[in-house]
Order: sequence, then C-alpha cells, then structure tokens
Amino acid sequence: MKSILSIILFVLSAIYSEASNHKANSDSLAGNQIDNYSINQVLILNAGYIGDFAGNMMGGKSKGTVFLGMANIDLSFATQNIGLWRGGELYFNGAATHGQSPTEKLTGDFQVISNIDAGGDYVFIQEFWYKQSFNKFDLTLGLQDMNASFVSSDNSGMFINSSFGIASVISANVPTSIFPLTTLGIIGKFSLSESIDFGFAVFDGKPTSFSENKYNASWKLKKEDGVLFISEMNYSRNSTNGVSCYKVGFYYHTGYSEKDYETEQMAVVFAENYGFYLLTDHTLVRHNKRSIGIFSQLAYSPPSINTHHLYIGLGTNIKGLFKQKPDVEIGTAIAFADFKNQTNHSHETIFELYCNIPFFGNFYIQPDIQYVLNPLGTDMDLNNALAGILRFGFSI
Repeated sequence: MKSILSIILFVLSAIYSEASNHKANSDSLAGNQIDNYSINQVLILNAGYIGDFAGNMMGGKSKGTVFLGMANIDLSFATQNIGLWRGGELYFNGAATHGQSPTEKLTGDFQVISNIDAGGDYVFIQEFWYKQSFNKFDLTLGLQDMNASFVSSDNSGMFINSSFGIASVISANVPTSIFPLTTLGIIGKFSLSESIDFGFAVFDGKPTSFSENKYNASWKLKKEDGVLFISEMNYSRNSTNGVSCYKVGFYYHTGYSEKDYETEQMAVVFAENYGFYLLTDHTLVRHNKRSIGIFSQLAYSPPSINTHHLYIGLGTNIKGLFKQKPDVEIGTAIAFADFKNQTNHSHETIFELYCNIPFFGNFYIQPDIQYVLNPLGTDMDLNNALAGILRFGFSI
C-alpha cells in the first residue's frame, strides 16, 4: 500500500510542480494574465458522498433498518495541460464504504437492492489508470471498473438496484472487475463511424478479496485466476427527440482455480464461462425540460454451465412532469433473474420505483421502493420482501 501511495503522491507532486512552473513563467511574461496551465486546469478534483437509509417492511430475512454509505474522491489530469503530448489522461478514484448490507441483513435477495453495498467498512482504490487517445482509437491500461465502459445503460443509471447497473447473469456467474473489487485490465475502443463504436477488453480473471488485499493496492496476475475477455458493439442514432442506442456484447472467462484448504491442492472452480448481452436506450420525448426515456437489458448464458442463465430488465424514466420542479425525475423498472433447477422458485423478480429530487445543483434526495418477488439470495425459502430506501447524495 505504501508503495502505491508513494507513486500517486509523486505523480501529483510532479504535476503540481510542473503547473506552478508554467504559471510562474507566464506571470513573468504577461503580468497578471491568466495562464493556460493554471492548477485548476491541470488537476481536476471531484468528491462526493452517497448514503442509503434502507429498511425492510415485510418478508425477506427480517424487518428492520440499516444505513450504508460511500464516499468517493477522484483526480485526473491531461498530459497536454502540462505541456506534454496530446491525448494522455491519468485517472485515480478512491472510495470508502461503511455500514451494513440491506441484502445480507434484511431482504436476502439475489440481485442486491443497493448498488453501493460493498458488504462492510473498507477504504480502497477503485480505479487507477492511464488512457491514451488517438484519432479514432483509445487505449486504457490499469486498474479499471469494467462497468464504466461495458454493459452500461444511460437510462437505467438512476435506479438503485444493482442489476440495472450490470446484468446479474454476468456479475453473479464470473469474477468481474466491478465495484467494489476491481482488477487490472486493458481496454481498447475504436470509432468505426459517426454512429458505430467497437470496444474490447482483457481483465485479470479474479479480483482479490479485501481480506487478502485490504486497500486493493496489491495487484498480482496469477495463472490460476484465468482471464476475462469482453467485447461490445455500440450503435447510436440521433433523432429529433434525442439519441437511440443499441449495444450487443459477448464475454468469455477462461476459468479459475482456488486452493482447497482441506487437501492443500488447487481445485478448479469452473473451466470456462461465457454469455451474451443486448442493451437498448431510447429517448421517446424531449421537449424543453421534459423527457421520457426507456431502456431494456437482456443477458444470457447457457443453462448447461450456469444455474442463473437469463436476465431481463425493462424500465422507463420521466423528467419534467412538474412545472415548478422540472428537474425532478421519476423512474420505474423490473428486473427478472431466471434460474434452472432451483428447489424453491425458478426466478427472482424485482420491481423498483424511485423519485430523484435535486437541490442547489449538487445535492439530491431519492426515495425508492423495491418489491422483491421470491428472494433467492440464501438457501432459505423467504417470503416476498418490500424494501424502502431513502438515498441522499452530494458532490463538490
């Protein structure tokens, strides 16, 4: 951890020094003129916090309430802004999570009702990468969140349930570089035309748990962890209402092994795993500050290799319903996770309804209701759960 932090501090101090030198040179030449290489332009700093008051009102594992939260700080700079080459960007994102898991303590669901649920109190590096942009090609190397570049939907982004961020068929069946545990990876993206992009990536096949890698600062590539490949084709089309977007992707994991502590031998967890996904986003109406968007998600993996083999997500969000509060957004969606050979139920289905209310530009509250039909996150036969979440967040 000390070595990683030393590298980060060295890089930031070098940026600061370089920017200060540029500013000093500019001031000596141009008096009080504003320099293009000021500190504010060189270093971009963002910070924010999200908190969830979560409660279960019926069914699930137990009734009750918990609180969980996540703080983030990210830094980025462009090489061009300190007089170096064009197209380079270095990015760092650190996170701190705390509180209890509503899925583990209350609802017992499979799909995880809060997308900031890290399962405990942790301080860790979420992302630390370098990107080089060329004319029609970007290459990114380092610690990366796969979901920031793949399997993401614009219109599902405000929903709190984790499945609307990334399909559970992917996140539950293969070790994946997503929040809270990310891995080293290489991402390449091509712009084939004004409307078509193609992306591909290779990731370390197994994130190391916090018990072995407390701050996610020790990155080791092991043969037994395997490799995760993913590719995605993205087609977008502009219309009078907005943008329609279609994404189709394929992922393949080579398989990984873990140590069996009873036999002291390496045991194969799975030999290989793969699947497909399709995402769509559409803006149906856009007029002044009013908009209506819809999205769909489909992910499939052969039932011969995965018990959870099918995921379907559908939803819509509406903005501008209230004239006095045009920025208020309301959304509703359904997440369907299908299972093969399940003893109690063949599916878990979640219905979500939220209302996002922004204040003062950088603060919001978001009441959220989720009804969990057939919670399947445990070995118990649980009754349907009704969960409520009051989310708040701010950024600086």
